[in-house]
Amino acid sequence: QVQLVESGGCLVQPGGSLRLSCAASGTIFSINAMRWYRQAPGKERELVAAVISGGTINYADSVKGRFTISRDNAKNTVYLQMNSLKPEDTAVYYCNAVIKTYADLPASNEWGQGTLVTVSS
Repeated sequence: QVQLVESGGCLVQPGGSLRLSCAASGTIFSINAMRWYRQAPGKERELVAAVISGGTINYADSVKGRFTISRDNAKNTVYLQMNSLKPEDTAVYYCNAVIKTYADLPASNEWGQGTLVTVSS
């Protein structure tokens, strides 16, 4: 059983910064990829940033230069540093990870419960 728990979401003023965290716990053999998605009210869920085993990092065009994703493999944790926040960044942010619980089992796609980020004055 694997669990992803996000934290760090809150109300922040435009131009402010936040750091989101997502920790994976349970039986973990390896984590192939860790991603942050977000879903704004009335919109589809979209990929924000991803870090893949080996170090490949990708960002949505809307957050490039403002957001930074990082990963602590020892802690099975992924972070999202968000700077220069805009009202349009308001959304529920979800952590996603591709996790193998045992070496001889296929990887599973796991989701956290989400954390709300509200950017407003």
